[in-house]
Amino acid sequence: MAYLLGVVLFALAILVSVSLHEAGHMVTAKAFGMKVTRYFVGFGPTLWSVKRGETEYGIKGIPLGGFCKIVGMTPQDDDVDPADEPRVMWRYPVWKRTIVMSAGSATHFALAVVALWLAAVFMGLPNPDFPTTEEQARQEPAVIALGECVVPENAVRACTPADPASPAAQAQLRSGDRITSLNGAPIDNYGQLLVALRAAAPGSTAEIGYLRDGQPATTRATLATTQRPPLDDTDGPVGPVAALGVGLRPSTPNMVTYGPVDAFGATAEYTGNMAVGTYEAMKRIPEKVPALWEAITGGERDMDTPISVVGASRLGGEAVANDAWELFVLLFISLNFFVGVFNLLPLLPLDGGHIAIAWFERVRSWLYARFGRADPGRVDYLKLMPVTYAVILVGGVFTLLTVTADVVNPITLFSR
Repeated sequence: MAYLLGVVLFALAILVSVSLHEAGHMVTAKAFGMKVTRYFVGFGPTLWSVKRGETEYGIKGIPLGGFCKIVGMTPQDDDVDPADEPRVMWRYPVWKRTIVMSAGSATHFALAVVALWLAAVFMGLPNPDFPTTEEQARQEPAVIALGECVVPENAVRACTPADPASPAAQAQLRSGDRITSLNGAPIDNYGQLLVALRAAAPGSTAEIGYLRDGQPATTRATLATTQRPPLDDTDGPVGPVAALGVGLRPSTPNMVTYGPVDAFGATAEYTGNMAVGTYEAMKRIPEKVPALWEAITGGERDMDTPISVVGASRLGGEAVANDAWELFVLLFISLNFFVGVFNLLPLLPLDGGHIAIAWFERVRSWLYARFGRADPGRVDYLKLMPVTYAVILVGGVFTLLTVTADVVNPITLFSR
């Protein structure tokens, strides 16, 4: 039930952000005097509507987005009443049209930044000093997180009844204990624990020294067997090694909260990291298409493959089911930031495509004037329709791939 609640809440959050995106277009267009005739949440059959002034507001039956109708977005619009000609969008200065068309993405950015600041103050943001690489993890004190089992193969997966129980659990070790020695070898950090385990024989009995609540103690455990590559070569040959059935519990906190003033700096830093991450993710999209197809056809799902709103909603459901509200909020923030950037790409029918054409017209008119030539006028959108249809087709196929992968082989962050 918690999982379903999380899915619904995240889907609703996406719908609200998309509706605010369209409201951004509408508010700025009205502020400049452009005529907005319709603003609807959803698509399909109309469930409810009301007209206020010259604009009809309403709700449609399919809650998958929203739209607002600004009269005369292009010179080729053929449904413009002659009385509205002075107020058609394409007649306004390019800077006003740019503000209107970018207002949707600006809304997403505003949602992300405000949510980030609130998260920094009340919930916390990921700690930039938290170990994220194998090398950083090995330098951490050997404070353990107790596992339920030992997975015999070289894989990360949930435990099954067939897996051997964790030797550490059988030896009465607990999560939060700090390992200080193994078979007489002193252990100062997690990396040394891994080295000591590799030096032990699978199936042998190990003597373990540890600290619990500051008090030293010892215990004995019969080490299990798993398969791992060499510590210094993760791509090397996999072989049998001894396993204690524990993971690392980093001493560095995963999340950090900030004061109201310091939260501005943390928000700016996190936003900068998101910008870099979004750029890198968008750059990798073409090379991840084969991985999506492999996931659909029965292969393992690459955690780095793109997800759709379906996948994002499922992750939101997982977050709520595991009481990880921080993850829920950060997913919402990341999705809004990504959508804001993606929507500014200079491709029709995206808002960025309309902005690019508006500025192309402006620059072209300036150049023609400099050379004493007549203004060539507006770009003919009808001639760009083949390109627009191609973008829609590619986007549609990609969306279908991601949605299908998120249904048949979704990315999961928690074991179930």
